[in-house]
Amino acid sequence: MGTVTPLPLGAPGQVGFERLELNRILDLYGRMVAAGHWRDYAMQFDKDAAVFAAFRRAAERPEFRIEKRPALRNRQGMWALVGEAGAVLKRGHELGPVLAPVERRLMKLVE
Repeated sequence: MGTVTPLPLGAPGQVGFERLELNRILDLYGRMVAAGHWRDYAMQFDKDAAVFAAFRRAAERPEFRIEKRPALRNRQGMWALVGEAGAVLKRGHELGPVLAPVERRLMKLVE
């Protein structure tokens, strides 16, 4: 009872979100849930990308996917906001500007 066993964090080389990145994403998710727009989320971690998907309902395609692809860091930027149809809505080097279209939509929902 006195020993603590660490949880395995995945395979070596697996892409994940850092604590500050995940805090920012989950803060936006929580505000969208409070506004009554999102109801569920999913996360996927692969060797080339980490994806956070937000759903209006659990049984449909995600409304938005926030993707982190470190391989694109020196090109278009490692962050991408992907819409429901699969089109890239915003891409950038920083997470804040990539989340801006969703935050603007949140402002419209609250008003």
